[in-house]
This record gives sequence, structure tokens and C-alpha cells, in this order.
Amino acid sequence: MIPMTMQEIRFREAGGPEVIAVAEGPVPKPGPGQVLVKVAYAGVNRPDCLQRAGGYPPPPGAPEVPGLEIAGHVVAAGEGASLPVGAALCALIAGGGYAEYALVDAPLAMPVPKGLSLLEAAALPENVLTVYDNVVTRGRLTAGESFLVHGGTSGIGSIAIQMAKALGARVISTARGPEKLAFCRELGADLALDYTEQDFVAETLAATHQQGVDVILDMVGGDYIARNLRCLAVEGRLVQIAFLKGSKAEIDFRHLMIRRLTFTGSTLRPRSLALKAKIVDAVLREIWPLVEKGAIRPRIDTVLPLKEARAAQERMESSAHRGKIMLEVAGD
Repeated sequence: MIPMTMQEIRFREAGGPEVIAVAEGPVPKPGPGQVLVKVAYAGVNRPDCLQRAGGYPPPPGAPEVPGLEIAGHVVAAGEGASLPVGAALCALIAGGGYAEYALVDAPLAMPVPKGLSLLEAAALPENVLTVYDNVVTRGRLTAGESFLVHGGTSGIGSIAIQMAKALGARVISTARGPEKLAFCRELGADLALDYTEQDFVAETLAATHQQGVDVILDMVGGDYIARNLRCLAVEGRLVQIAFLKGSKAEIDFRHLMIRRLTFTGSTLRPRSLALKAKIVDAVLREIWPLVEKGAIRPRIDTVLPLKEARAAQERMESSAHRGKIMLEVAGD
């Protein structure tokens, strides 16, 4: 039996973690091409915190309830959705993951990889799709190239290190403190740099015989943008996916001309269903086999019950985590 109402997380207003509240709302009904999923686990991501602060509103038609990735079981299907009731899946969603039930567009549903739990599966969609689209598609990273990722212990960073390594790249990561540096090396980083004690530009250039790296994935922004450009190789690609230090910077664009650099970036949430489905198809074809072989695995930092979403976002914003922060809803 599907209940009429469910527990969900809401933001009372834009602000800090104190605006997070447990609320009761109606269980959504699947429309054409959608399935209703009883949520087992939901991933916590930086965009959830940005949404709470008022800086990343849901796209038109998306739920106000936060949460961009889930795993669980199908309990109902709309017209044209062929996924059977009872099927286990994980999925990227436009919102609504911090709740007992969530709607999933069938083209974005992904099977739980063999050997993974629902908890691990829920930790994959947002980060794997983001990294694949930005590092592989936009960054065009190939075997034999070098790759730098900032924030290697984040959910994004931990997947980026593993994916780049699995694709045959040499990987450099930045992080803070000996424990996080060790975590990056455990994930496969060939070189881990403490950004509080080392100049990542000088160290990256030294590690590449002054040639620079081929691809950089950056979530920091601010003064990192100009510094990133200085440590790119000829024909290097800088891919921007967030701006923890701000989106404005003073940049000497001669680097782009002299070394024929590419500076690009993207967001995933506002894209059309068709565009997201293309990324899902590519990930299932090229990356899911690597997950099932164990070359890429989510690393879980913390699992908290849904009602402790505030504590989950506080840990996210503290940057103390190593890997994914997860919310347990129904569990396995």
C-alpha cells in the first residue's frame, strides 16, 4: 500500500542549516514516463546546500524538496514507463530525494551495479554523471594524459580520481591535511598536494617536467581560475563545475592564446531530460562496467537518518568529509 502522505525535508526560507525542517507532504503520483520510488537512501551534495541558501533554485517543474540522487525500489509506474514494480534502481533526479518517496524519469533510472548495496548505489548518480560529462565529454581526457582535480576527498573528487585513473590518466589531487592526502592516494592519485602548505601550480609543473597537466576539474573558482590556467599544458582543458571561492577572478587571458587552452564548464540540473538521458546511456555503457569490476567505487563518509538532514548539510559545509554523505530513508 502506498500512503497518501510522507515525511520530507523542506527549507522554511533561504538561509543556513537552521532553516531545514522535517515536514509532511503528499506522496507524488507518477506521470507519463515516470516511476514512483520508495527511497532507501539519498545522497547529499553541495547543490543541496546552495539551494537551501537561495543560490540554486529548482528548475521549473522540479520539486522544492532537495535531493538530486536516490536509490530504492519502484512502487508504481506511470503510462509508458516500463520499469516493473519492485525493481531496484538508482537515479539522478531534479529534486525530491530528501523524502520517503520520489519521482524518477524512467530514462534516468540506472540498475544497481552488481556487487553494490542500495546505499552505495545511491552515492553514484550525481557524482558519476557530473564527472563523466565534465572530465570525459567536455574535458576529453584520454589514456596517457595527466589530470588535476581540486578537492579530491569530496564526493565529486573521489569519483574523479578513480574514473581518471581507470581511464589510464596520471592523477594529481589537492586536499588538506595528511589524512585527506592519504585518502586521495588510496583512491589512486599519483600525487596528492596539501593546498594549505604547497603551491599547487609550482608542484604540478614540477611533477610534469614544467609541461603542465592536460585536464583540470575545478570546484573552487576565485583565484584558483588564474592559477589553474598557469598549470595547464599546451592544448590543456580547464573545466569549471562550481565556485566555492566565488565566480569572479582577474585573469591574464594570454595563457589561452599562447598555449591554445580551452576553458569550459557546465551545470547538470537544468538540462533537458533528453540531454541527461544521453549522459546516462553513455555512463551505463562506459562507466558502469568499471564500477562492477571495482575500479570505481563510492566511498561513504557518513550515513544519517532523514530527520538529521541538518547535520548532514552541516558536515558537507564543514568540508571535513571524505567521500559521500548519505541520508538513510527506508534503508535496505
